[in-house]
Amino acid sequence: MNKEERIERAKALHKQGCNCCQSVVMAYADLLPIDAQNAMNVSAPFGRGLSGCREVCGCVSGMAMVCGLTGHTADTRTLIEKFRAEEGDIVCGRLLQMGKRPCNEMVGDAAGMLAEIL
Repeated sequence: MNKEERIERAKALHKQGCNCCQSVVMAYADLLPIDAQNAMNVSAPFGRGLSGCREVCGCVSGMAMVCGLTGHTADTRTLIEKFRAEEGDIVCGRLLQMGKRPCNEMVGDAAGMLAEIL
């Protein structure tokens, strides 16, 4: 899949009910060394800022998971900083206070950022 397809896949998953983290992770499920069900399960608690606590944005957690699972761990910080620069923060609660809704656009942005390194 190309970058635009990954972005659209992530956004579609989010619209279908996946949380932010799951949407980002599952947009790359075909590249992960685990099956899709396990990818869904492991990413589930990271949505809504870590189980709804509004801490680290699920999009950021999803990017970190994909980096780790694909051997791109060294790129994680670069992606986090890029997300912070483009979105204004990496903390879910603060992003929501800034009016960063709907999250669907950030899900797409995160998937696109990943595409640039994978």
